[in-house]
Amino acid sequence: MDKKNQPDLVLFLITLVLLIIGLIMVLSASSYEAMLDYDDALHFFKRQAAFMAMGFIPMFIMMNINIDFVKRLAFPGLAISIVLLLLLPVFGVDVNGAVRWYRIGPLQFGPAEMAKPIVIVFFAMWLTALGKKNLRTFKGFFITLLILAVVPVLIIGEDLGTAVCIAGAMFCMLIVAEVPVSYLIGLACTAAAGVAAMIVAEPYRVQRILAFLDPFADPLGKGYQVVQSLYAIGSGSMFGVGLGASRQKLMHLPEMHTDFIFSIIGEELGFLGAAFVILLFAAFIWRGFLLSSQLEDRFMAFTAFGLTASIGIQAIINIGVAVGAFPVTGIPLPFISYGGSSLIFMMATVGFLLNLSKYAKK
Repeated sequence: MDKKNQPDLVLFLITLVLLIIGLIMVLSASSYEAMLDYDDALHFFKRQAAFMAMGFIPMFIMMNINIDFVKRLAFPGLAISIVLLLLLPVFGVDVNGAVRWYRIGPLQFGPAEMAKPIVIVFFAMWLTALGKKNLRTFKGFFITLLILAVVPVLIIGEDLGTAVCIAGAMFCMLIVAEVPVSYLIGLACTAAAGVAAMIVAEPYRVQRILAFLDPFADPLGKGYQVVQSLYAIGSGSMFGVGLGASRQKLMHLPEMHTDFIFSIIGEELGFLGAAFVILLFAAFIWRGFLLSSQLEDRFMAFTAFGLTASIGIQAIINIGVAVGAFPVTGIPLPFISYGGSSLIFMMATVGFLLNLSKYAKK
């Protein structure tokens, strides 16, 4: 494979702008809580800046790594991810009622974040090796479904949002792989039934659905987060209350610098600021999908499409939760929310997209 181009500068600049916005908004959203808890208003900001600096290392590595070497690492990486997910209930740490992380000294590591790009790369390899003809047979499609389901099923117990992101990205990959529509409809119905069963099986998930349907029915209980988020976004009006002037961050809105940072963006920067962030994500998705369409190698095209879809779906879910369009899921806003493992693996993912962009046919 001969490289024909430089990495996609537009995709890199979009990512860089999102990272800068994230750094600014983490500082603004977290300063009050950081002062109360750590006597240092810059506590979360300094950590996020360090995470970002660390993230440029894997981004650079993935931007220059040999594609064939990544293929060779895909299966061992998938095996390691599955083992880490299986051991999570035993060795993981409980944070806010969910066991999603391993604690390594002062740092927390989320195996689901690592699994996300690895699964997509492996699935792209599988779709390429299987071929369009075999994928259109029931046997080929059924085996593909078994492969598709492994990691989301392992994650769904503790992290429904991330499981939906991974499964959604893989479903999008099946669409571009030209799987028959009847198969896709059957898969969508089966997945919907499975998610419904998972929701019914856990009372707290049922409560989240009820809070989503009518958050103001229990504004001080199950609907509290959504209600406070809507207050934040609503008070921002067109131009916002001003950067750093949020009232909801004064311990009214939980997770204001992580899962609900978009609400603070809406409050402080208003509709225009929130719309700008949405447009940036739309531009990122457009650029990633355009890149996929310009790649002649099927593995590269599937991978670029899947990685872009996973980031886009995560952004859509996070923003949807903030505005009350989706039930609370607990996943961060890509590149913007505070968090180490999420940010670092997200930047590594962009690095690989930039690597793939070198092979795009202009």
